Amino acid sequence: MTILNKKNIVLLLTVIIIGLTGQSVSASVHNLGVLGATYSIAERDALEEIQERAKAVDWDKAFNRKKAQEKLKNYKPKNLAKLPRALDDKTFLVDMTYTLDIDIPDGKGNILYPKGYTFNPLEYVQFPNTIVVINGSDKEQVEWFSNSDYIHDYNVTFMISDGSYYDLMKKLKRPVYFADDRIINRFNLRAVPSVIRQKEKYMEVHEVDIKKKIIDK
Repeated sequence: MTILNKKNIVLLLTVIIIGLTGQSVSASVHNLGVLGATYSIAERDALEEIQERAKAVDWDKAFNRKKAQEKLKNYKPKNLAKLPRALDDKTFLVDMTYTLDIDIPDGKGNILYPKGYTFNPLEYVQFPNTIVVINGSDKEQVEWFSNSDYIHDYNVTFMISDGSYYDLMKKLKRPVYFADDRIINRFNLRAVPSVIRQKEKYMEVHEVDIKKKIIDK
């Protein structure tokens, strides 16, 4: 049996995070730079031929930049699950015990963790971030988030179960991610806004009644 050390837990967490957020969209795009040396891939005459052919292409017809930009702005995952607004302040705990659905190799031709291996990563490492999930098409929920302490805290991962990530990115000037049905099911989300953070070996989900917060003001 492989010993669960911090390095191995980080690997397992990476697998889980990729599995949960692989289809999420972020508002930020980063240039990852160049890895390793670069080499010429064609001789001069071949490059000249390519350039000549490129000049003959009607790029406006072949690639509609405006249409592509609109498609990106309006992107939504197909597996979004709309959640109702929270009607009361409520808190519950979620067991993060996870069962691997693939084999994890050790890079040496062996299996580090086999498919079916079960563990709770929160028993070994801390999850430092807070996750806030709202319905991005609900103006009152967006206003609640905008006026909260979370808005300027970049240790907060901001997610939406519905709405336009692009419009919210421009309005709030921060990254926006989609909470698709995998995220919702993993954290057992039932209503939004929900604030998710670690509490000992569990994740604590706090549903926020924004109407109550408005009245309290």
